[in-house]
Amino acid sequence: MQGISGHDFILGMSALGAGIAMIAGLGPGIGQGIAASRGAEAVGRNPDAQSKINSTMVLGIALAETTGIYSLVIAILLIFVKAA
Repeated sequence: MQGISGHDFILGMSALGAGIAMIAGLGPGIGQGIAASRGAEAVGRNPDAQSKINSTMVLGIALAETTGIYSLVIAILLIFVKAA
């Protein structure tokens, strides 16, 4: 590490941390896909309950998406906030 300054090291680790934070985007994507497939399956079995199933599914998907949004915010902060 002779040719790397402390500031450059911090910037590199921030970029690495931002990449790792974005891995958290995989969870909500998988969860939303599973929720949508189960919702479609439930509507197929009981079409009369479609409105209740859809509203519950949308609420669950919105809650699952917050994890991805938080990880995106952390990644953006790590990339664009300059080290002192």
